[in-house]
Order: sequence, then structure tokens, then C-alpha cells
Amino acid sequence: MKLANMFQAMKVRATLLALDESGMSTVEYAIGTVAAAAFGAILYTVVTGDSIVSALTNIIGRALNTKA
Repeated sequence: MKLANMFQAMKVRATLLALDESGMSTVEYAIGTVAAAAFGAILYTVVTGDSIVSALTNIIGRALNTKA
């Protein structure tokens, strides 16, 4: 009878562990952090590219050279 109680206790514990979601928020924050870092890296690459820098330089140059 003692062995049956031990197996029942193990079954209950395994069920509780399978249903426990306390670590989910940590994983979600980690994935969000990685996604934000990747987005930042992509944005930095786009903004520091030659085409964006030259476009911004042209816009600023045209704004400064306008006649009032």
C-alpha cells in the first residue's frame, strides 16, 4: 500500500509541475528583449546607411538654402 501512495504522490506532483506557468513571464520578457535588440540593430543599420545620411543631408541643405 505504501508503494501505491508514493506513485499517487508522484503523479500529483508531476501534474502540478506540468500545469505551473510561473516561468512563462521570464521567457516572454527574454524573447521581447531579444526582439527589441534585433529591431534596434536593424534600425541602426538603416539609419547609418549611406542613402539615409545623404538624404538627410540633402533635406537639411535644401532647408538652409531656401529663399525667404
